[in-house]
Amino acid sequence: MQKKNIAILGSTGSIGTQALEVIRQHPDKFKVEILTARSNADLLIEQAKLFSPTMIVITDKNQAEKVKIALSNTNIKIYSDENSLAEIVKSDTIDIVLTALVGYAGLLPTLNALEAKKTIALANKETLVVAGELVMNLAKKNNCHILPVDSEHSAIFQCLVGENYQQIEKIILTASGGPFRGKKTQDLIHITKTQALKHPNWSMGAKITIDSASLMNKGLEVIEAKWLFGMANDQIDVVVHPQSIVHSLVQFKDSSIKAQLGLPDMKLPIQYAFGFPDRLENNFERFNFLNYPQLTFESPDLTTFRNLSLAFEALKKGGNMPCILNAANEIAVDKFLHDKISFLGMSDLIENVMQKMTFIQNPTYNDYVKTDIETRKISENYGNK
Repeated sequence: MQKKNIAILGSTGSIGTQALEVIRQHPDKFKVEILTARSNADLLIEQAKLFSPTMIVITDKNQAEKVKIALSNTNIKIYSDENSLAEIVKSDTIDIVLTALVGYAGLLPTLNALEAKKTIALANKETLVVAGELVMNLAKKNNCHILPVDSEHSAIFQCLVGENYQQIEKIILTASGGPFRGKKTQDLIHITKTQALKHPNWSMGAKITIDSASLMNKGLEVIEAKWLFGMANDQIDVVVHPQSIVHSLVQFKDSSIKAQLGLPDMKLPIQYAFGFPDRLENNFERFNFLNYPQLTFESPDLTTFRNLSLAFEALKKGGNMPCILNAANEIAVDKFLHDKISFLGMSDLIENVMQKMTFIQNPTYNDYVKTDIETRKISENYGNK
């Protein structure tokens, strides 16, 4: 396997830091070429000193000078604006771009990387939620691989290696159910952000943890799966699997089912995407069936966890509706994390905004940009008198 140069967009976040752990275990196979962060200057400086990338980007200009001073005795090129983040992915020296940015911010860098014919290791599900058809068409046009890093989509991808996609009957995404599995609406009225941030199985960033608690994360993954695997809407199911051992399943037309299993550890799907088509050895903890004598499955509660229902509604409607869903959700989560809205109020906000926004059946890139801006504006004003 030829050594691959990796660009990590969002290197100081949960996925980014775990990606660097994978690279550190395989220095003969991967090299860090680019690191980017929004505002965590201290960690970015530490990463840059440890991995010696060619370039770094810090998009918070208030932190740029601190980074430049700390790395002044290195040859690392330092950039400090949003345009640099979107442009740096075109570098000739990059083999793989890991998009580990949070939310809508991942769209433009991903599109630019595909224009430059780069392989994408996709951890930013919102890119396909917002503009799935546009992104996949560009990948196809430029003969680019999009390798999923989400554990569920990586599981499906692994199950489909060597298979004919035409033989798929349906794909089944698993959800842990989050910290409030089994709760009813009345139980969630006074939920705090501290409670919502305690995921039972996974260690993730704040935004995705809240999305997991509300089941919006699973809704976004359903939309992502449609585009990644070319599925019809009715070919995607969700089951709640509290142990988070079966990461997802594929059912074929002959009734056979394939599943990918393992302990909940994001380093595995990251490593699989980086190494594909090879499987690389590692020292990760191994799963033992004897430690999990029961693996259980149940239907998701779409009445209590309305966000998943809203995501299915956006998927069915199509057009710019998933873009509206995503933008409204990003604002709703931010409001919840800043104690401006209740846990259940997030669903109220999203549903209200989905009803208010102008629907576009066949949006262009500019339509997505305008939709995102307008949705955020309406969402920010939600509840104001």
